[in-house]
Amino acid sequence: MRILIVEDSALIRNPVTKALKASGYAVDAAEDGTEGWQMTLDHDYDVIILDIMLPGMDGREILRRLRAAGNETPVLFLTAKDAVGDRVAGLKLGADDYLTKSFAIEELLARVEVLGRRKYAKRSHLLVAGDLELDQAAKTVRRGGCEVSLKPQLFALLEYLLLRKGQVVSRTEIEEHIYDEQASPMSNVVDAAVCTLRRAITLSDNSAPIIHTRRGMGYVVLEPR
Repeated sequence: MRILIVEDSALIRNPVTKALKASGYAVDAAEDGTEGWQMTLDHDYDVIILDIMLPGMDGREILRRLRAAGNETPVLFLTAKDAVGDRVAGLKLGADDYLTKSFAIEELLARVEVLGRRKYAKRSHLLVAGDLELDQAAKTVRRGGCEVSLKPQLFALLEYLLLRKGQVVSRTEIEEHIYDEQASPMSNVVDAAVCTLRRAITLSDNSAPIIHTRRGMGYVVLEPR
């Protein structure tokens, strides 16, 4: 999943970005509201982490514009304000969650995970297709009861395809949700990653195919027959 964090304090922005990337997320970061707003126009994010007090354009205005434009991306507000009235005002604007500074990184990661599942209407942290099981909370993958070791980007790719199970996902959508602005994916990077992922989750000749190619359209995860 791809995350945007808009936070003017480098003391918060940098460690949060580092922790999110270590958890397998693609992350874009902005240090002022104007830049953050522009990035929401340029990319389709799975979760937006938004400070309220920002230079250029404050977080409430960014959120107001997002919702007015019909953008329902889950938003987690970060703020130094802990008064009940401030939290209520943020939630009424359309924020999905609220975290007061200072906070534990572990709590933020857990909230981001929940919000990411909400975007894809998933209540459980377990994503399943046949005998393949991905645990979003534990960051583990099992196939036929055996653990499968995946590098973070392959884990993110499998997670995104499972979240979209039954839907054809284009290469462009995969690039948009798996790679951040620091990456420069070439035309065949998605195909190569899917090929590597298929090999990783094929544990034997009896392993039923789960990721299917729709020529000219993209890829789709289907329940094995």
